Amino acid sequence: MVDEESVPDPYKDVQPHWYFCCRADDSTSWLPFSREDSDKLENTYTTGNQDEEVVIAVDGERYDVHVKERKRYAVYWEQAPTEVRRCTWFYKGDKDTRFMPYPEDFSKMLEEAFKEAVTSDQWKKKIDFPTGETVIIHNPKLIMQYQPIGLQDDWISSPSEQTRPRTVKRGVDSIPIDIPDGEPDKVDHLVFMVHGIGPACDLRFRSIIQCVNDFRSASLSLLASHYKRAQQDGLVGRVEFLPVNWHSALHGDATGVDEDIQRITLPSISRLRHFTNDTLLDLFFYNSPTYCQTIVDTVASEINRLYALFKQRHPDFNRAVSLVGHSLGSLILFDLLTNQKTESKVPSGDPSSLSSNTLEQILTKLDLKQYLDILKSENLDLESLSLCKDSDLKDLGIPLGPRKKILNYIKRRWLPEECKAAATLQMQDPQIPGHDADELAGLSSEQSRFYRAQAVTSAVDYEYFDVGIGQVSIDYPQLAFQPQAFFAFGSPIGMFLTVRGLKRIDPNYTFPTCKSFYNIYHPYDPVAYRIEPMIVSEVDLEPMLIPHHKGRKRMHLELKDSLTRMSMDLKNNVLGSLRTAWQSFARIPVAALPSVEEGETSADANPQEAQGVCVEAESSMNAEQTENSEIKMGMLNGGRRIDYVLQEKPIESFNEYLFAIQSHLCYW
Repeated sequence: MVDEESVPDPYKDVQPHWYFCCRADDSTSWLPFSREDSDKLENTYTTGNQDEEVVIAVDGERYDVHVKERKRYAVYWEQAPTEVRRCTWFYKGDKDTRFMPYPEDFSKMLEEAFKEAVTSDQWKKKIDFPTGETVIIHNPKLIMQYQPIGLQDDWISSPSEQTRPRTVKRGVDSIPIDIPDGEPDKVDHLVFMVHGIGPACDLRFRSIIQCVNDFRSASLSLLASHYKRAQQDGLVGRVEFLPVNWHSALHGDATGVDEDIQRITLPSISRLRHFTNDTLLDLFFYNSPTYCQTIVDTVASEINRLYALFKQRHPDFNRAVSLVGHSLGSLILFDLLTNQKTESKVPSGDPSSLSSNTLEQILTKLDLKQYLDILKSENLDLESLSLCKDSDLKDLGIPLGPRKKILNYIKRRWLPEECKAAATLQMQDPQIPGHDADELAGLSSEQSRFYRAQAVTSAVDYEYFDVGIGQVSIDYPQLAFQPQAFFAFGSPIGMFLTVRGLKRIDPNYTFPTCKSFYNIYHPYDPVAYRIEPMIVSEVDLEPMLIPHHKGRKRMHLELKDSLTRMSMDLKNNVLGSLRTAWQSFARIPVAALPSVEEGETSADANPQEAQGVCVEAESSMNAEQTENSEIKMGMLNGGRRIDYVLQEKPIESFNEYLFAIQSHLCYW
């Protein structure tokens, strides 16, 4: 190290920058606040009363910093508070990747020693700290920290490693670090993201909070690169993403399901069984009436809680709100949106005000008007019809299909909430299959409760299509807003609908409160399924390819398309050459050519015209393909395409099986 003599600059106060601690697994790192947030914290610290606690909102108002306490608290999710520092001095060892801030009291001692050295122009100043560290200020540009021998790590053997010092820097401007300017205050779109099975969302086993944070950062970087001018002019704001966590509620102490599962789990291959219990079992929990209700209630209540809290912190927000679901989370949102009610369909809870619709209007709507006279002959109205059982309508001579339609419609649309449970029991046949009345009478109360608690699946909703078939019979809560769009990532919705017995989605169907639906998936995702073939089954359409954010296809896809076009062109040229050669060999001499007979076509007599017909046919085929690509996909997405496929990476194209698991977790 060379000590270069230089004229010292006059002493200037160091410019502080605020940092927060970030703990992940066993590592601890310090990250800087944005310049905007750091300035807010510094102004509060210098101008306010330091004896009083002041709370400053940072990071897009997702966190609150208690300035006096030096703690950073999460607003929207549960997270342990993290330490906050007002940083002026930093250090970095040989094996460190970034500069780390000193504690505030340590930095204060360094700043006092540095000020004394500058004002007195006396360098090579040595500062000994109570912890044993020694800092030597050689000159304003060269400051080193030496560790005491007793604090060296045991695995360090060579003397050269024991004496390696740390580099010390003063002020954040003297260290290489990228500090963001800050997020726009204006929020243009609010998005709630629901995770899939298990507590981890990607191959790095990160939580939904960490993954959504990265998703938000990617969104901000794309806004800065693609809409920089509009962002500077204030024309566009930002998109706020908030995580919705339901796994902890299902596997928490409230349900006790983890303890129940652990008691019946075999002791062998414990790690694999623990992974299965913590992740794959969520699929079975969702098909259980008890735990499905817990999952759906948790998702809906968490979304409503986050929405109310966001509106409280952003009272001027009146823009669009959307939903994103990954894997099982997309199925949860799909079922939730399918069972939303518009204002006209929300039951009032008063039996006397079931609806202004008459019994005749309801039967007409169900295409069952022929049974109106039968019901009227028994003086049945809507209220009395809601008390009927299946056996009652059977005694009136109504066939099985129509009476199931009637009872399901009354139960799902017009029956008050407090009567649904009783009506469900009434509509079931009192005889339990496989057990006679005498056998049931001999059962204890606990045993009889076991038989009565069997899962009941929802009946078919005939108003639009049977999307409700196979769904567990639970009470679906209502969201506090109407989402603009629903995005499904790596979604098994199509598979679940098919397993539930649904063969086709009516093109006229749309979510009651959401008008847009996008099914986005990786081409190698083993969990993802398509939706469009369930709406338009007679046309085989390729999914829409999502373009790269730089506005092009990936290189290997462009090369693949180019090779395909070249092979087609080569094939057409070869066939064209063979066709021309054959016509030349088979052509009769001109003098012997007869006139075109009445039975022949002009195309047979004129090969050029025939070639023109082929060109027209090819053009018509291209036009047909274009027409197919623009075919309307029903109203589930407002007539637009639904299935969108991502572009795989070049390395993924070599072996799709090798990257199958990773492709299901690539959306974060």
